[in-house]
Amino acid sequence: MSEIRIGSRKIGENHPPFIIAEMSGNHNQSLERALEIVEEAAKTGAHALKLQTYTADTMTLDLQTSDFMVDDPKSLWSGNSLYKLYQQAYTPWEWHKHIFEKCTELDLICFSTPFDETAVDFLEELNVPAYKIASFENSDIPLIKKVASTGKPMIISTGMATIAELDETVRTARDAGCNDIILLKCTSTYPATPENTNIITIPHMRELFGCQVGLSDHTMGIGVAVASVALGATVIEKHFTLRRADGGVDSAFSIEPAEMEQLIIEATRAWQSLGCVQYGATDMEQPSLKYRRSLYVVKDMKMGEAFTKENLRAIRPGFGLPPKYYEELLGRKVSCDVKKGTPVTRDIL
Repeated sequence: MSEIRIGSRKIGENHPPFIIAEMSGNHNQSLERALEIVEEAAKTGAHALKLQTYTADTMTLDLQTSDFMVDDPKSLWSGNSLYKLYQQAYTPWEWHKHIFEKCTELDLICFSTPFDETAVDFLEELNVPAYKIASFENSDIPLIKKVASTGKPMIISTGMATIAELDETVRTARDAGCNDIILLKCTSTYPATPENTNIITIPHMRELFGCQVGLSDHTMGIGVAVASVALGATVIEKHFTLRRADGGVDSAFSIEPAEMEQLIIEATRAWQSLGCVQYGATDMEQPSLKYRRSLYVVKDMKMGEAFTKENLRAIRPGFGLPPKYYEELLGRKVSCDVKKGTPVTRDIL
């Protein structure tokens, strides 16, 4: 797949994974905390910081009827109305400019997830370098068209979308002018469990849609994200907070700075380890070939004496004939006196 550029970063299989720190609602309605999150994300080595751009009114209606309530008892947000939840979680639009400027100052790429057309218009004024489509919005075809028409790269979480729905989304985006699409395998539960993440889908998605692929990861820890790199993920997105203990709407499934730093280290190591299909000794392994086993004389032998199990063994180092010749050599005679510790070569037979 061809590489994609977002801001100053190139994304593709020939580059380390592009790591996105998702702020979401972890600012806890404090601009000071939001800017501290930006600073900490930059310190970890994350490549990008992502916001979400909406208001409660652009997301839903201020109603508390059953349709508009989070009624799943297992949900982190159970008992909230959708409207009140989004009031808690949204990032005030007047903060965006300050956050973008702080990111620029710290050489951190900043972009956002718009949830309606007004958010796209607003983000265009800030000259965002890319757009993220949330998993719950990937079937919002008018929104896909609007974002794609900007011509900027689109990172799309797959979430609950079927193949048919993703096909429609990708075709719509391409037809509307977006040439650079990255699909992120995503499980739309918060938090998600490794057993329900199915990252083996990542290479299938890449082949099916012919685009860059990655992971929007809601599991705890970094293991799933690191494993995704081995399956071809070129982008990893994780929710990011200063301290889970501080609370907040997304804190329970967010990682802290030390974890983000470790994720970047280990994801890069995983990418470095992929290499290419290779058998035999690498250049770095050449010196180690001497430590293979080979055939050696282990007792002094006189000219004409035959090899036996007592004077011929396969031992380290590897300067003699390979052990596969052991049985063939038993009974063969040496052509000269041979001292213990001599590698067996053809010229002493």
